[in-house]
Amino acid sequence: MKSTSDNFIRRLKKGKEDALEFVIDQYLPLVKGVAQKVLGPVGNQGMIDECVNDIFLSVWHNAKKFEGDGIDFRKWICAVAKFRAIDYYRKATNQKEISSDQMEMNAERSVEEQLMDKEDEKDLIRLINQLEPIDRQIFIMKFFLGYKTDAISEKLGLSRTAIDNRVYRGKKKLSEKALKLNPGGHAL
Repeated sequence: MKSTSDNFIRRLKKGKEDALEFVIDQYLPLVKGVAQKVLGPVGNQGMIDECVNDIFLSVWHNAKKFEGDGIDFRKWICAVAKFRAIDYYRKATNQKEISSDQMEMNAERSVEEQLMDKEDEKDLIRLINQLEPIDRQIFIMKFFLGYKTDAISEKLGLSRTAIDNRVYRGKKKLSEKALKLNPGGHAL
């Protein structure tokens, strides 16, 4: 028996390889698009391809946990892709190194100042990870992925005002936490 749009979920749950091939054939453009959108600013093509492979591996390993129909599957695979890509994004931003090009561009600033900026960026990522999940998602979309408020509002189903309020309160929380980390210094 071969996997079709009517039976691929059932076959995938049973561990049939042809079902995974069907999923890859049907959803590769969607999954790759999600990974490229999230990883574009920090990832190279190799990282994006590795992330896409990891997404399909996660789908394969977690297929038995999925409940729903084809429409639900599309939403589920998008969610898996988004969160796996965010994991890759976090790894990439934590492993960023200062390149010689950046040093030349910032020649007027000392190496110590540039390293302090990188440490501040890592601290900021740690602080953002302490926010509530919805606020963390908003901050990642707005400040790391460059989404506009309207796009975030549409994707999360929240009003523009709610997004703006969450950003304002989130910035305030981050500033307070940053001051606790560095009492004599400046907020991030």
